[in-house]
Amino acid sequence: MSPQPAPRPDDAVEVLRAVWSAEGQNLDPDAECGPQTSCRNMVGVSFDGMAEPGTDLNQAWRDRLESEGKRAGSEASIRDLVLGRPARG
Repeated sequence: MSPQPAPRPDDAVEVLRAVWSAEGQNLDPDAECGPQTSCRNMVGVSFDGMAEPGTDLNQAWRDRLESEGKRAGSEASIRDLVLGRPARG
């Protein structure tokens, strides 16, 4: 049995057009699902509301995670939270 070619994005658009047409919908997939872009502008992002002015932001994060039940209290860093504490050996 020979391998089938990988589907092309244009094929998916044509299938979507056929489905919408069969349902009596006159929609354009390009207009409805056009190219998506992600916003990477981080200029307006801050953590000002996370902690009181003059307090430790790291400790504020730890306190928040602990209050949400996401921290056991023994983690020293975000890396420890995500990957666990490194094994000592």
